[in-house]
Amino acid sequence: MRYMNDHDLDEAVSRFTRSTTPNRLALALMVRNLADWTNSNSDGWAYWVKPLRAAQRAMEHIAGGTWAEEEAQEANDITDAAMAAAARPVKAFLTRQHATPDARERILRSIQN
Repeated sequence: MRYMNDHDLDEAVSRFTRSTTPNRLALALMVRNLADWTNSNSDGWAYWVKPLRAAQRAMEHIAGGTWAEEEAQEANDITDAAMAAAARPVKAFLTRQHATPDARERILRSIQN
């Protein structure tokens, strides 16, 4: 299972831009917001497996394993459909956890049109 710590998430948010990679940026912001929410509602992002599992597809789109992979991600955005598919498990997780409407909106605002 992929894991992104706070530094990794902050770096992902800073690597992507609205002009060239808006869908990757939206996912990076969503995962960052989910991690923040998780840290506020549990022992922390590093320890609660359910939100990590929900964010796996999103993290695959925003975390490169090598410099070359990161460069390719920064040059090529994903499709709207790929972004929606990566966000779907996070939405389902929030529904199962009975996240408040406000929390849900804060976490998902970056992926909404």
